[in-house]
Amino acid sequence: MDTVLVPVSEIGWRAHAAIQRAGGRARRLAALSESAYLTAADEIVWLGRADSTLHARAMLTAAPPSESADFRLDASGARVWRPPEPIITADSPAAIVAGCRTLGDAVTALGEPDGFGALLAARTPSFPLDRAVDAARELARACAADDARTAAAAAEPLIGLGPGLTPAGDDYVGAAFFARALLHRAGAGEPDGWDRARADVSARARERTHPISAALLADLLSGQAHAPLHELACALAAQAPFPCVLAAARRLTRIGHSSGWDMLAGFVGGVLGACG
Repeated sequence: MDTVLVPVSEIGWRAHAAIQRAGGRARRLAALSESAYLTAADEIVWLGRADSTLHARAMLTAAPPSESADFRLDASGARVWRPPEPIITADSPAAIVAGCRTLGDAVTALGEPDGFGALLAARTPSFPLDRAVDAARELARACAADDARTAAAAAEPLIGLGPGLTPAGDDYVGAAFFARALLHRAGAGEPDGWDRARADVSARARERTHPISAALLADLLSGQAHAPLHELACALAAQAPFPCVLAAARRLTRIGHSSGWDMLAGFVGGVLGACG
């Protein structure tokens, strides 16, 4: 069978480095309806259509290969994506909190919440997430209070919770830690102890959840997320007009079945100390 050359139009920085090391070769790890997770040079990456959401591990193409095709990825002409850096000022910590509070009040404008997103609307999420509401709230309080040890303990029952390759609990935990990292970058709180908390959560994820989700959770723990979450963080830190904040949040909620909602709930909760 001939090898199909797949042209990549946009590629995340982590995927770009992996593809370069692998010489364009990648192995299928998990096929989805219109995309696939791959491994390249022992790195988990993701191949999706050209209009898909960017991430450090993402590769976008207008010509995805068939499931049976032997292929090689050509990223020589691809635009390499890196997450935008938030513009931090002395007003950013208060602006992030105020923006998240306004966003929480306007959550119905984003559509019907799913997964842990139900907490933003003061509802109980469906099974099996309903059994972990107390842990989710405790994690939110710990992140907002800059309590690394409690955050790591609260995250434990959430890791691997939920169906699919990227369980809702993983997305929620990662986004809550992402929120705390944003506040640290803005000068709110002390980062001491959080490296250990992130390492503990990441190690537990490698034991309890799917390898794909463990990799994505590790990214969130280190401040690497899907593009809309970075856009939301930047809009809040820069005190952008609220329609810009709302638009970024809306793009976030469109990721996956409920992943975007789970991340939004974790992020807002991690900033405010409560989800709804």
